[in-house]
Amino acid sequence: MHRIGSLVMPALVGLSLLLAFGGMQWPWLWWVLGLVTAPLTLLGFWDVFQKRHSILRNYPVLGHLRFVIEDLGPELHQYVVESNKDGRPFDRDQRSLMYARAKNVEDKKPFGTELDVYQTGYTWLTHSVAPAPVHENPVEALRVELGGPQCSRPVSVSVYNISAMSFGALSGNAVRALNAGARKGGFLHNTGEGGISRYHRSGGGGLIWQVGTGYFGCRTDDGRFNGEMFEEQASDDQVKAIEIKLSQGAKPGHGGILPGAKVTPEIAEARRVPVGVDCVSPSGHSEFSTPVGLLEFVDRLRTLSGGKPIGFKLCVGRIEEVFAICKAMLETGIAPDFITVDGSEGGTGAAPIEFSDRLGTPLKEGLLLM
Repeated sequence: MHRIGSLVMPALVGLSLLLAFGGMQWPWLWWVLGLVTAPLTLLGFWDVFQKRHSILRNYPVLGHLRFVIEDLGPELHQYVVESNKDGRPFDRDQRSLMYARAKNVEDKKPFGTELDVYQTGYTWLTHSVAPAPVHENPVEALRVELGGPQCSRPVSVSVYNISAMSFGALSGNAVRALNAGARKGGFLHNTGEGGISRYHRSGGGGLIWQVGTGYFGCRTDDGRFNGEMFEEQASDDQVKAIEIKLSQGAKPGHGGILPGAKVTPEIAEARRVPVGVDCVSPSGHSEFSTPVGLLEFVDRLRTLSGGKPIGFKLCVGRIEEVFAICKAMLETGIAPDFITVDGSEGGTGAAPIEFSDRLGTPLKEGLLLM
């Protein structure tokens, strides 16, 4: 779409030159222009102000090409661009399913699977000839209790939740929409390491506050952890749990930087950093450097939060480090209330391609080890 958009300006310049020099010799060109541009202008105004399709709002008139190509039939897309099972991290079938369900339209697909069920690595679920009756409230049936014996304020959470994506990486409207969806669906919304923004609070959905290496939202001026600021934020009833981020799939062991030009007043407010100054996420935590230190930090946050569930997130790296954390749990008697495992296939907007492609353990292998 961007390539098509880049051709619009040269085309308009060429059309203007044609009219300037040709309109005097062939006056009918002005009528042709009017017949062509008037409907397109009306269509453009309609696209900009309608609220159903974000593609058309961002690319008025040109955005219709996407739907025209799609309406020509799946075969054209399949043979010219990609098959229904191509694409990462979600293939075309999965994306179409998400679009359909988000718009409350027909989401069924006839004629069976397109997967090769006999290929190596194909996985499936088994069913029963005597299925259990459907629960009266399926949403309530798919819930677990978050919080171990050391947690005084466990919470009931859905098995389906919104993964970590920071305000700053996502727009305020996107964060607001996700949080409102979390409230409606009865599940939790992970803030990402960018802190709790005003948009996280506006929707009323339950939050998992992610505390990363930058301690955004609970930091001192020099980037260290601020216990008083953490306690203030964690006491909010909307915060149901806290997650310490050690690493993530696409950038394990790698920090990040938000350039100062992108640190707006709203982002600075959420992260508790100066406006217009480069916002750096270090590669590691300054509050601990050992497995025992990690668990002591877990215990400290549990106390400061008033007993709320505390866990940590990692993309599995060195196996001996995972074993060391388990050994530290046995030695100290301190255990997290949950562990979030990310896979190397996880996405981010701040990773070198070499990290995204080759570093970290894929999700299935990481889960098996944990």
